[in-house]
Amino acid sequence: MTEAAQHKSHAKAWKLARRLLTLAFFILVPTLLYFQMKDLDWAELLSSLRGFPPTTLALCVLVAIASYITYASYDLLGRLYTRHSIPVLKVLTITFVCYVFTLNLSALVGGIALRYRLYSREGLSTGTTTRILSLSLVTNWGGYMLLAGTIFAFGLLHLPESWKIGDTGLQVVGVAMLLLGLAYLAACAFSKRRSWHLRGHEIELPPFWLALAQMGLGALNWALMGLLIYLLMPEDAFYPTILGILLISSVAGVITHIPGGLGVLEAVYIALLQHEFAKSEILAALIGYRAIYFLMPLAVAALTYLVLERRAAKNGGTERSSSEPVGRAEQQSS
Repeated sequence: MTEAAQHKSHAKAWKLARRLLTLAFFILVPTLLYFQMKDLDWAELLSSLRGFPPTTLALCVLVAIASYITYASYDLLGRLYTRHSIPVLKVLTITFVCYVFTLNLSALVGGIALRYRLYSREGLSTGTTTRILSLSLVTNWGGYMLLAGTIFAFGLLHLPESWKIGDTGLQVVGVAMLLLGLAYLAACAFSKRRSWHLRGHEIELPPFWLALAQMGLGALNWALMGLLIYLLMPEDAFYPTILGILLISSVAGVITHIPGGLGVLEAVYIALLQHEFAKSEILAALIGYRAIYFLMPLAVAALTYLVLERRAAKNGGTERSSSEPVGRAEQQSS
């Protein structure tokens, strides 16, 4: 078989695979949404929200918006890192939609499948999208390690005696997290070797200023999420404690693979705060948090995604064919 015939065969196979992926995606997303929403107690949700002052709810909405803008900026760093040319507003829109679907459904749907789908429609190669996704993951969890490491290492969160790891163990974990975060920054600043190849993919260390921006944005986003919960808690709540519990519960949510950590978040907060606040106060704050940070953005993201799909369909499936430099595109496709 000639090279041209092989290329044509691969193109047909890829076209068929894309159609099957699209069909599977449109079946999977509504199904996951249904199971995510069907068990919600809407009366309890509305009752909890009515219990908060309007000014508090408005401030929480502003904090949520700031958090989503911060997270969406992760992919702006990816834009600088890969040097593609998708407009800034389009990058922010794509990242916002993917983040919301990640929170409510799973990272497999939102963070991975949806990112590849939307970026491929903008003309990015699979390799470039992988590099953007990888940088985003490092940004999110690198910032997490620095923030959680600081809170745990300095003893700002106290665990109940029944928890086996204990305060001392948590401090050790915190120091280890800080060292890992600082090691990444040191590698970006001082490593003479800047790139490696692994299974056909290039792994390239970002410059030090970009690594600093990663850590700063990642830590800021987690801090804003914790602030939102803190604003909904009783007045005598301690912000570092509220944030630290969020950081612990988020890891537990990832380990259990439950979308949004549903049930895990509530269980960890109740276990660590029930000696300070009534369970009803804790649950009311977490219900408000889920409504503002998960459900409200989900409605916006779903409509935004439909708009993106409609525009892409009008443009024949791919809106842009030159979203990355020729040299970069050729490198990723080779």
